[in-house]
Amino acid sequence: MIVKTDSIHLKTKGHTDIIDITDKVQSIVTKHNIRDGQVLVFVPGSTGGLTTVEYEPGLLGDLPEAYERIAPTGRTYHHDATWGDGNGYAHVRASLTGPSLTVPVTNGKMILGTWQQIIFIDFDNRSRNRELVVQVSGMPA
Repeated sequence: MIVKTDSIHLKTKGHTDIIDITDKVQSIVTKHNIRDGQVLVFVPGSTGGLTTVEYEPGLLGDLPEAYERIAPTGRTYHHDATWGDGNGYAHVRASLTGPSLTVPVTNGKMILGTWQQIIFIDFDNRSRNRELVVQVSGMPA
């Protein structure tokens, strides 16, 4: 078994910016020649999250609206009182979404549903340069 660590670099807009990273993750699996195993994607930071969705315009509108109902931007959070940075909502949203995602790999391909894509969501209240950690492990081809 081999383990390889790589990264994905993103320039984000913040404010619940949703980015499809499926092809970037698959490229890393292919690059490291993993036949069967798994790929882990991790966000080092507390205002971004990872999940899977059907990446289509309707959901790209629905998802931010749902986050706004759960952790609205227009209220004061205890975090804001501590740090004064106004992004308490981003920390709550990221905590609910989660910082990592693991996908099985078979025959060199990630096992995802037909309409399932991997997304990174930047919840912060400003644009950011993000680096996601991608770790593939398994049997080589």
